[in-house]
Amino acid sequence: MKNLYSQLLDHLKADTRVAFATVTEASGSTPQKPGSSAVFGRKGLLAGTVGGGEFEAKVQSIAVDSIHSNLSGYYSFSLDEGQENNGAICGGQISVLVDARPGIHTPVFGKMAEDFQKRIPGVLLTQLGRDQGKEKITRTWMTASSSPDDLKDMDGLTIDAVKSFLLSEDTGTFRGPVVPVHGKKSDTRIFLEKILPFPHLVIAGAGHVGKALAHLGKLLDFDVTVIDDRPEYANAENIPDAGHFVVGDIGQAMKNLTIGRDIFIIIVTRGHRHDNEALLPCIGCDAAYVGMIGSKSKVEKMRRQFVGEGWATPEQWKKIHTPIGLEIHSKTVQEIAVSIAAQLVLVRNSKASLHG
Repeated sequence: MKNLYSQLLDHLKADTRVAFATVTEASGSTPQKPGSSAVFGRKGLLAGTVGGGEFEAKVQSIAVDSIHSNLSGYYSFSLDEGQENNGAICGGQISVLVDARPGIHTPVFGKMAEDFQKRIPGVLLTQLGRDQGKEKITRTWMTASSSPDDLKDMDGLTIDAVKSFLLSEDTGTFRGPVVPVHGKKSDTRIFLEKILPFPHLVIAGAGHVGKALAHLGKLLDFDVTVIDDRPEYANAENIPDAGHFVVGDIGQAMKNLTIGRDIFIIIVTRGHRHDNEALLPCIGCDAAYVGMIGSKSKVEKMRRQFVGEGWATPEQWKKIHTPIGLEIHSKTVQEIAVSIAAQLVLVRNSKASLHG
């Protein structure tokens, strides 16, 4: 798992005392939106952010104190419109949940990590209540395949809300507070956070451009796979930013791919024949993005071949991003990679906007 929960889990496994803070509600102008989280240690911020500036300093102070007191808490803040915080003028309301004992939820975070690696989406349910006058936090991880035993402590309304949220195409990944808990006091709060696998970036070709793209892809929160038939190129030592490697015939490897709407495919192999073999299985597929590098003359030659042989219709060919990348007059390998990465982000964010 490559998100903030992964870093939290690393600290917990190292037996580090930390507090975990999450923005749960926000209205008006605020420095961060609900779902933004941060891990704090005894000396301050370790990872993530809840907003920066003076506001985050306040939350940090609370979080550090909570580590020493072992007491979780729920805090609401009014941000003064007339007060400038590190260049950002805010005038809204924001609430933060500070979990002083995230270590008791290590098994839940561990299961999240396992499912994240398997590209299984799920919802983290956080329930905030009171026990003997103290804030009590309970966390549950739920996927589409969760068994009834996993959900025995949850009422039907809550289970239905989680399932609906998990199956929705709403781009928002945080909800709260949501449905009331049956039989519980009204001050009980429930927050839902959808944890989705990172979009899958498949790079066919482990040359210079493929290597640079793997680096940018990781920085941009893609789950990167590199495919090449040369083991001396397709390996973690040569391309440390890729999470997965497929070494073998490029065309066959592309045929073996499970192509869904969360997959982005880049074809940057070392030759026309390999480009051809890599592209064929992508024609008419459901991938979010398929792009192929090449000069205008090479692209036109391949278009005539694919359409002429009946391998692709003119409409299907138009969906291929080729020549690849945004036009930034790129010349170097790094500039080419930046132009392609920018196009990936544009397509990814445009699709998210459509769903929204």
